Amino acid sequence: MIILGATSDISQAFINKLLSENINRYPKIYLITSNPEETQRLSKHILIKFKQDSEIINFDLTKDVDYSVFDSIDSDLLFCATGFLGKNTEEGLYDENNTQRILEINYSKLVPLVNYFAQKFENKKSGTIIGLSSVAGLRGRQSNFIYGSSKAGFMVYLDGLRNYLYHKNVHVMTVLPGFMDTKMTLGMALPKLLTASPQQAADIIYKAYKKKKNKIYITGIWRYIMLIVRNIPEFIFKKLKM
Repeated sequence: MIILGATSDISQAFINKLLSENINRYPKIYLITSNPEETQRLSKHILIKFKQDSEIINFDLTKDVDYSVFDSIDSDLLFCATGFLGKNTEEGLYDENNTQRILEINYSKLVPLVNYFAQKFENKKSGTIIGLSSVAGLRGRQSNFIYGSSKAGFMVYLDGLRNYLYHKNVHVMTVLPGFMDTKMTLGMALPKLLTASPQQAADIIYKAYKKKKNKIYITGIWRYIMLIVRNIPEFIFKKLKM
């Protein structure tokens, strides 16, 4: 199993869920991260709790372009929870470094990396790719449209990849979280009824993975919220503060 974004709370919850259901199924879990020190704690946790071997691979999407460190990886499951919310204030909007980092981590540097593993799966004619996008990508809103646009791009990429790899016996599943109670949203005032925990997300993702679902919402109510948001006429929508 390959984990992109191993420090993500959802990644860690999904690993726990998967290993709880499939003890010692994987010869090795590859933890790809830009924070190897924090990931070391996760590696020790899964070794002690599940007796599961893992390998930490240090890879920073904002710097690295050499994929040769992944050449020896052989897997049939890729879980991609890489993401960067960034600063979504007016100050952040015009901060070039902030904007560049959001785009690179969520889309422009991420897509070639997922493509690299997609080609491996295509050559094997087997595998599953699970990619986390966001409901923020369903319509651009003034509160987070740089982040949302990067997630929209990744969502469309996963749509096309699913269509392409279907004929190669490789499945692609898109996950659309709404508000999540994670490190990324720490300190934000999130409505409890619309917010899911990493453990809840992991349970939902795992069940959908077993059923080979194509696109899922973590919290079902977001499907209806975003249906309304997407259908507000533009001449009204542009006047709203969302």
